[in-house]
Amino acid sequence: MQRKIEVCLTPALLHLYNIEQHIVVVIDILRATSSITYGIENGATAIIPVSQVEDCLAYQDNGYLLAAERNGEVVKGYDFGNSPFSYTAEKVAGKTIVLTTTNGTKALHLANKEHNTVVIGSFLNLEALCNWLATEQRDVLLLCAGWKDQFNLEDTLFAGAVVQRLRGRFTHFDDSGVAAEDLYLLARNDLRAYLHKSSHSHRLAELNIEEDVRFCLQTDTCSVIPVLQGDRLVRMTPGS
Repeated sequence: MQRKIEVCLTPALLHLYNIEQHIVVVIDILRATSSITYGIENGATAIIPVSQVEDCLAYQDNGYLLAAERNGEVVKGYDFGNSPFSYTAEKVAGKTIVLTTTNGTKALHLANKEHNTVVIGSFLNLEALCNWLATEQRDVLLLCAGWKDQFNLEDTLFAGAVVQRLRGRFTHFDDSGVAAEDLYLLARNDLRAYLHKSSHSHRLAELNIEEDVRFCLQTDTCSVIPVLQGDRLVRMTPGS
């Protein structure tokens, strides 16, 4: 079977792609999809992505953890934001988290169309994700969350890493996938050094969360693949 893998460099371009019957991998490396992966790996029952900060309030007082981030910072009054260090087993095991972020949750909602499968990608689960994608007989779209609908380097580098690992398994690649792979091959020996060039890296540096950035660039520390089922992200089970 001939399969294609494409890279959408920003959600603003998603309307140009036909994603019906596709697997859509949502990517927001710094930091939403990294934290989601880490949280599910650490036993969170589910993570419910919502679009607006105010949407979290509907879940208040029902035993949920409320997580809200805007412009890299925790929204005042919420339990935490999207730092991976908030998603440790001690904090999230057995819990359901309601999450809204600047970019990642928006991309998730745009990707959630009928007749497709939406999963979460991060460097933390790169190998597990690629191994699963290699076995699925469906086309794949790698959706970069970007920064406020603009292109960003870190999500594109991850998309390139996926393309590079799957090149022998797919027959059709688009130009954005080729470019993403080329960037990844330039950067892969020291992702952090390369990302010092990125605008979002500088934004996060101003917030003094370099430790978060380095954590999110670790490769293959998690085996879980979060998948969107209904309105919530849960651990993918074998055969799903």
